[in-house]
Order: sequence, then structure tokens, then C-alpha cells
Amino acid sequence: MIKRRDALLGTAGTLLAAALPHSAVLAQNAGGSAAGGARVMRYCFPVPETGFDPAQVSDIYSLTVCAHIFESLYTYDHLARPFKIKPLTAVGMPEVADEYRTWTVRIRPGIFFADDPAFKGQKRELTAHDYVFSFKRYFDPATKSPAYSSLKEEGFEGLDELRQQALKERRPFDYEREVPGVRALDRYTLQFRLAQPRPRFLYSLAGGVGAMAREVVQARGERIMEYPVGTGPFRLAQWRRSSLLVLERNPNFREMFYDAEPNADDAEGQAMAARFRGRRLPMLDRVEISIIEENQPRWLSFLNEQLDLMNGIPLDFVHMAVPNGELAPNLAKRGIRMQRTIGSDSTMTYFNMEDPVVGGYTPEKVALRRAISLATDVEREIRLVRRGQAVPAQSAIAPHTWGYDPELVTANSEFSVARAKALLELYGYVDRNGDGWRERPDGSPLVLEYATQPDQISRQFDELWKRNMDAVGLRLVFKPGKWPEQLKAARAGKLMMWGLGSSSGSPDGQGAFERCFGPAAGGGNLSRFSMPEFDAMYRRMSVLPDGPERLALFREANKLVTAYAPYKYHVHRIATDLSHPWLDGFRRPIFWLTFWQYLDVDPARRPRA
Repeated sequence: MIKRRDALLGTAGTLLAAALPHSAVLAQNAGGSAAGGARVMRYCFPVPETGFDPAQVSDIYSLTVCAHIFESLYTYDHLARPFKIKPLTAVGMPEVADEYRTWTVRIRPGIFFADDPAFKGQKRELTAHDYVFSFKRYFDPATKSPAYSSLKEEGFEGLDELRQQALKERRPFDYEREVPGVRALDRYTLQFRLAQPRPRFLYSLAGGVGAMAREVVQARGERIMEYPVGTGPFRLAQWRRSSLLVLERNPNFREMFYDAEPNADDAEGQAMAARFRGRRLPMLDRVEISIIEENQPRWLSFLNEQLDLMNGIPLDFVHMAVPNGELAPNLAKRGIRMQRTIGSDSTMTYFNMEDPVVGGYTPEKVALRRAISLATDVEREIRLVRRGQAVPAQSAIAPHTWGYDPELVTANSEFSVARAKALLELYGYVDRNGDGWRERPDGSPLVLEYATQPDQISRQFDELWKRNMDAVGLRLVFKPGKWPEQLKAARAGKLMMWGLGSSSGSPDGQGAFERCFGPAAGGGNLSRFSMPEFDAMYRRMSVLPDGPERLALFREANKLVTAYAPYKYHVHRIATDLSHPWLDGFRRPIFWLTFWQYLDVDPARRPRA
């Protein structure tokens, strides 16, 4: 799951004046949300959403909304750590046969979609056929799903053949044709047949593909991103693009009760489970999400009690909010709660391997990327920009996932201006005309173009990048653009370099290696790195059970990524979350995105505006 890099902005000296205009907007957005005792959670995203078709989006913000509207077959226990998978729309765990090649799932009867005109006034029950249709949509060339490449690797028998036939014959994807890879055995029984053993296929069924109704997709056509209709606890009630999202309780949502299994030694989790056990879900009536791109007004909106949850303190306010890692006394007196955890994510800069300047596999191109990596001062980034809220990344693999080694140290984290300069000199990147900037080995100009966003959040990172590259004589210019547009350009291979973050979508570390898997180019693999040796490793680790042999492949894959440097991995972020006392039940998810239905708001405790 892709998300924008976080950063800091501004100073505290002009807080009030800067925040007033946005405060007025936020108050208008809230629109008397607590009237009548409604349980409303006010929240924000730091960047705009892109849309609400789970097959077409990959940014974490849009996917978070989708996850609360569309339901997958399985989900994660909200309180269990590190994780526990349990049924969501399925009845029990899957039946697995033929050495993890055949997976049979039974769906719970009596689950209904939210109302939509496409259903012509009838209640529409969820069936196995809806999941068949939804999985097929990821393979339909017309959908242009960024998740296609990863799902293709699951090896659904016959499903990719349908895609290739549509491409070859230039005709619509054949949804009517049954394939063994995903089919409905009856109204409530779904079966997957995979070409190779997939011991961890359950992860793809948990928090993955959500069920969509074919009638809605057909009725909405190209506007399906605007009309999400699912079986989940919430439905989209209002949307002002890049400004406000309002989700409300789905009146068709089935009878579901709070039931979590925290670890025996998790006192906080045990207390939370006892407090909520038996409560019907969702406990909230509505979720109001404002888009607040700047750190300063986002922080002040929380302080001014216009947001109930601060999902990650803006970095430039960390020392003010949690000095020395402890909640500030003035916040503690207000009953504000703090949670702190290292995220299962990585931030990175990717290099477009098809770009004529930084791309390529020849020694001089590899040397340029490695020199840029050596010149990147990650410790300074953590100390000054991230305010200590991160740890250096040594590889692609994120914390909390299988294969992560907290003791590992690699060349990825090395910082040495002297070595960077020596490497550039050795491969012919020298200053020939005396202007202070290095040229390419053939004497042509060398200009690095770094994509960025035109907001204060990005400027501190840009300044650090400029400082790092100036130190080794590399000319750096910035290409500003809104984050959704940059993501679109990145998928199309039109950016040279860009910095962003990615969150783990499952407990398995292999997902991180998709960023270098050749067939995933333009999807999970924004760098467009392509190497048959790496692809063979990736496919081999997919079919192996967890164990020493698979772990050895992880290590070899890490070595290749570090050596060819299609990415510079920066940090794993530490998230510090704050919540007001009238909000209860929050615990930061790890591999999953759903948590709103487990929250409660006490309107009586919330101060009146």
C-alpha cells in the first residue's frame, strides 16, 4: 500500500493566525455532527483520496475508505498481536487441499449489500458469485488494476489466460467464462485452484479483495470510483473531492458484535475487550474525514478538538506533544491518550530504471545510484526532519513481517560523502567545465530530477535532498505536483526519482520484494526494475513454506536489491497517535486498514462548540 512521505513544516510562532481559516472550514464540514447524541468520529487524511474502487486504487487513504465499505472473506483480529486471522464474510477457515493448491471457502448466508438503485428496490444478498466477479475485475485489462501483478503471482488457474485472450483479440474481458482458478461451486461456496502451492494464500483473502456487485459496476461504468457499494459497516454518504468524506452506518449491515482476542499478557487489550465485548458493530454512526494537507492546521485542528484522533503527530510538533517520549503534561491534563509503535512500513526513494540518466544496469549507472544512496544522510533526516520518530531501514523488509531482522546491517544505510565522491570519480562523473557540477561519463549534462509536492510538508525533505546532492556535486532540480498526479506519473514511468512510503499489507515480508519484481512494473514495482535472476527468486520464495530455505532466498534477494540500488530505503517510521478522552477503542492496525467500526465516541463527554 503506497502512501506519501511524511514531513514537517513551519514554526510554532504563527500557529493561531495560520490555523484560523482552516478551522472555519473544518467547523463547517462538521455541520453539527454531534447533534442529537450521534456518535461521530472526526478524522483527517494528510493527502487527498483518489477514488473508491478497490481494484483501481493503491494509495492507503483510498484503500482505508474502501476497506470499511467492501468486505473480504477474512480479516484480522483488531486486538491480537502480532496478528490473528479470522472469518469476516466466510463461515469458518478455508478447507485446504492438494498441498495448498485448492482452497474452498463457504460464505455466510444473510449478508446484504447497501441499497443502490442498481438493485431496483430489492435487497441484494452477497453470494460466492460476487467474489468470483470481484477477483476477475483485477484481471480485466479495462480495469488497469495496480494490484494485478501481485494477484497474478498467486497462479489462479485459467484467470490470466482470460486476460491475455482479451488483450490478444482486443475484445471485452469474458466474465461469463468459468475458470478453475476462482469459481462458485454453489450460491455460498467459493473455490480457488492455484497452479503452484501457495502456503500463505490466506493472507490474500484477509483484507484483500472486497466483494462488489456486478449490477453496480455495470450501472456506474466509468464513474464506479465515485459510487462504492459494499456489504461493510459503512457506506459513503457525502464526498467533496480533496476536501471532505462522510461515511455513515450501513443500515443493511448484518448483526455483528465486538469480539476480540487480545494476548493474555496485554492488559490494555484485555481491558478494551472486556469494555466492548457484546457491543453491536459499528459503534459509530458516522465518520467525517477532512483532507488537511498541511501539518500546522492539522495539529491545531486536533488541539482545538475539531479532530478526535490524531493518527500520527505531525513531525514538527512531536517535541511539543511528547517531549522525551512522554505525553506533555498540558495534554495529559486534558485526558488525551498517547499510543506509540514502530510501523510495519518503509520510506524510500525510487529510481526509474528506464530513465536515461539514473536507470540502467551497466556499472556506471549502478555507480550513480549507489553514490546517491551513499550521499543520503538518513541519520540527519531522522534527527532533524523526523524528530527521532524513525529507525534506519537496512533492507526492503518492514518490521513485524516474516523475514525482518532487527540486527541486520547493510550497505543501504551507509552514509559516506567521501565514498560517494570516489565512486562518481571512478566511473567518469566529473566536473569538466569547472561550474561545480558533475557531468555524465560522456560529457553531457547531469541533472537529477526529483518529484515532490508543492506544500510545506515536502520542503524540509527537499532542502535535505538538495544539501546531500550539493555535497557531492550533483545538480538536483525538483518537479512539483500534487500527490495523486505524481503517483499516476510514477505508474506510467514518467518520473526519474520520487520519495514515498509503503505499508505492509500482510504479515509476510515477501510483499516488499514485489517492488523489484519485473512483472509488477507500473504497479507495485514503481522502479521498473527487471532482472530474471531476481524474478526467479521471487517466484521460488512464493511456493516455499516459511523456514531456513525461504529465509536464505530473502537474504539473497536483499543483496541484489542493495547491489543494484533501484531503491534507496530510508526509514521505518515510529507512529505516535493521540486521541481525545471521548474517543475510545483505538489501537493502530498493523497489516490491516479497518478500525473505525471498533471505535466509540461518547457525545456527552465531547465539549460543545
